[in-house]
Amino acid sequence: MPQQFDLFAEDDSSGLLAGVLRTATQLFVKKLSNNDRDWARLINKHQGGVYVPPRERDSGFFPPLVAKERDNPEADEIREAWFRTEWPQFGIEKQTRLVHYTSKGPETHMTRVPKEAFASLSPASWLVMVRADRDGAPGFVCLTIDSNSDEAIVLADTLALAAKFTSEILDPIAIMAMERDRIMDFAEEVALAWLAGNIAGFAADRAKMPVTVDLATMARTAFLEKFKLPALNPFEMDRPGDAIREISRVFEWDLFREFQRRERAVELVRAVLGDDAVKLDMKGIVRRLVDATGAIDAIMLSASQQRKSRAGYSFEHQIEAMLVAGGIPFAKQVVIDARKRPDFVLPSLTHLRKPLEGPARGLILSAKTTLRERWKQVQREMGGSDLFLATVDESIAANAIEDMASMGISLVVPESLKTSKDTEYVRHDNVLDFETFFRGELQLLRMPAWA
Repeated sequence: MPQQFDLFAEDDSSGLLAGVLRTATQLFVKKLSNNDRDWARLINKHQGGVYVPPRERDSGFFPPLVAKERDNPEADEIREAWFRTEWPQFGIEKQTRLVHYTSKGPETHMTRVPKEAFASLSPASWLVMVRADRDGAPGFVCLTIDSNSDEAIVLADTLALAAKFTSEILDPIAIMAMERDRIMDFAEEVALAWLAGNIAGFAADRAKMPVTVDLATMARTAFLEKFKLPALNPFEMDRPGDAIREISRVFEWDLFREFQRRERAVELVRAVLGDDAVKLDMKGIVRRLVDATGAIDAIMLSASQQRKSRAGYSFEHQIEAMLVAGGIPFAKQVVIDARKRPDFVLPSLTHLRKPLEGPARGLILSAKTTLRERWKQVQREMGGSDLFLATVDESIAANAIEDMASMGISLVVPESLKTSKDTEYVRHDNVLDFETFFRGELQLLRMPAWA
């Protein structure tokens, strides 16, 4: 199989995603469904490529479809377009077909694409396409981005892709310009504080990133206010898993980005002007700006790294809030054995250690926003106990889910992810949605036996 290049390496052959995001004015971005991938790795699959929604198909990004000449003029129309596609991660070029069989309704597929680009992708991975016409003929550069990679984080971060995003034609330059404008709007307030000699106090009062528990509380409060809920009680709300996902991936994410913009604005002004207000003419400001160029670049590049390092904390806080609101007994971060400190033990450590069977047994509940290989670390926390692993990760492959089942690990996922066509959860008995976990596993079975 051809080698897949590092999308961010700085040699001539790659740096692909970074270059596309910096220069493209239009991108087709699609979260790949199971059908978009399965044809490349499984036999007997009817779909032979990637589904393209009608909205994107007819947006003008793709060449217009034209009716194919058919021997039978009474036959249903087949509409198609042909174009060149380049797959630089694999060194492949193809003549690709976009085809709409009108007899099948609005379904349109991009076929004659390389299997290598799709066969090993995790669930909920990405396809990115940018127009690259040559000699007047339509063409595209195509990248596939594994959902388990750092590049997927950068893609979602740079383009501000929402948790429920599926596909769209996007303008990355405009999106990033809008983000810079929002930073600079706040920078005007920072500059006024600098002129008043109070930039340090301003930064502490207006631009300091809250600690994770406070940010999680702010997001939860905003969610409860919006939906007029008294508490995050899993027994009194529909789809509690989707609620947790929305709080951590939408409400808290928006709050985090706003605080981060404020941090960046303060750092930019301090990098150029310093902390002490001094009288500067235009020549002095320009000189300081030139001197600070390296620092400014470092500030902007550090944004994604900070967002990645903070991901995941909210999820645990929101689960804890649900346990409290639902009156579910638990102990948090208790030490079971040496170096074993699970997120939650239900109903208590003392009960967990009792030699009980069936519903009366205690359980361990671990919370991980993303899993990758970390579920193997969680398995060491079991110690013979029932282990439930809660996650909002869309990228878990079927073989990993089956490995967890063989070890006695049950996954708990949001309701929308359990049934999604982008994930592989629906086919596995060891995957529960949050509603089933709270109302079935806990309320009906375990809690009466714990009383």
